[in-house]
Amino acid sequence: MKWITRERPKIDRIACPWLIKRFIDTEAEFFFVPFPDVLKRAEELGGIPFDIPDVEFTHYKDKCTFDYFVEKYQVDDPAIHIIAVIVRGADTDKHDLAAQSSGLWAISSGLADIYENDHELLEKGMLIYDALYHWAKYHRNEKHTQNPIEHLLIEVFEKYLKQKTSAKKIPAWAKELKEIIQDQIDTNVTLKQLSKNLDVNPTYLSREFSKYFNDLSFGEYIRKLRIEKAIEHLHTSDYSLTKIAYLTGFSDQSHFTRIFKKHTGQNPSAYRKNLRTK
Repeated sequence: MKWITRERPKIDRIACPWLIKRFIDTEAEFFFVPFPDVLKRAEELGGIPFDIPDVEFTHYKDKCTFDYFVEKYQVDDPAIHIIAVIVRGADTDKHDLAAQSSGLWAISSGLADIYENDHELLEKGMLIYDALYHWAKYHRNEKHTQNPIEHLLIEVFEKYLKQKTSAKKIPAWAKELKEIIQDQIDTNVTLKQLSKNLDVNPTYLSREFSKYFNDLSFGEYIRKLRIEKAIEHLHTSDYSLTKIAYLTGFSDQSHFTRIFKKHTGQNPSAYRKNLRTK
């Protein structure tokens, strides 16, 4: 079978080929093309498109494409179901679903920077998922695990949170945390998760966070960054609003529209229309 999807894969578009090759079709072929060309090339190649909007193999509600493959082909390996939650958390920016999700995102993002050729990237990514599978099947209960981004955030809090800071001065931990979030927009470790790992009252962390991040809660601050990414797409691409919502991690266009209007005062369609009249 031939499978075709968007170029420059990171999470779902590497996890799904790995699942197909290891559990569904060992002879499968994969093609990566520019987003606007996926359906056309699928028709030309007689291939099956996946991980794009409005096709069978895609996201459904809060589930990602990997979840759909598991359900569609009834893959009942318990290790695969563990991996599915990790992949879902990494691919939908819900890193509180599994402790390993932010680490998977960090590794996948770095891998995509190293390899410009998508097939070479897939080859290296397959090794990552082979390793993840062996962890899930044989080593999941071992305790020598800590994903990189979560570890970095915890180090920042452990280093600075207990230091006495002046009420008039922004503490060093807040400055470093802001830099980390700006550099890693898609690595959403929740304050609830941090408070559990640090054994610090979550209400205190939430209160302190808003003081140094424009009076926004952690979730509001991340949504603000996502809207900024969406605005960048509106300025630089002709993607439909549905596709922009999908690419920026919103569950659907309605959710995207509601949050966009809350942040900008207008619907994304009106925002785009105003851009074109300037």
